[in-house]
Amino acid sequence: ALIAFALVLRLNWLTIQLSFVALLIAVIYPFTKRFFSIPQAVLGVAFGFGIPMTYATELNTVPWQAWLMLLGNIFWAIAYDTAYAMVDRDDDIKIGIKTSAITFGQYEVTAIVICYILFFAIMAFLASQENLNIWFWIGWIGAILCAVYHYTLVKTRDRIKCFAAFNHNNWLGAVLFLGVALAYYLK
Repeated sequence: ALIAFALVLRLNWLTIQLSFVALLIAVIYPFTKRFFSIPQAVLGVAFGFGIPMTYATELNTVPWQAWLMLLGNIFWAIAYDTAYAMVDRDDDIKIGIKTSAITFGQYEVTAIVICYILFFAIMAFLASQENLNIWFWIGWIGAILCAVYHYTLVKTRDRIKCFAAFNHNNWLGAVLFLGVALAYYLK
């Protein structure tokens, strides 16, 4: 944390201010499982807070697109971490912590699908606002195919398959990132 803060100190004042918010979120997240029914949403904020910080660093402001992208990241985190929470549900109930898998109950697979749909809709909207070319859309479709594969795993509610869906999300992110990178590189 000290090294990260030393690095942030080289950036503009807005980014430094946002770094304190990011630190607060990172400190609070582990405790949210005690009192918040969907701690995966806080995880999404913690993992995605680099989005507004990056905009702040580059533009010295945080436009609405950054906040919308962060919202998309929250939906994505809820989707993949609910798959993980399905693995630990029985143990989480025993020790009395809260997770989205417990909160959504028998509708956890539906919630995962809805969160993926919202994530992809937000990414598509932002891409259309930026007029990204075909490379983004190829990556976007590839990422959707990853999400469909995850659905085939989580719908079984089998622990091993749910964990595989969780682990496979790095491919979803990589395919989407590649589409974005190529869209900007090959304008």
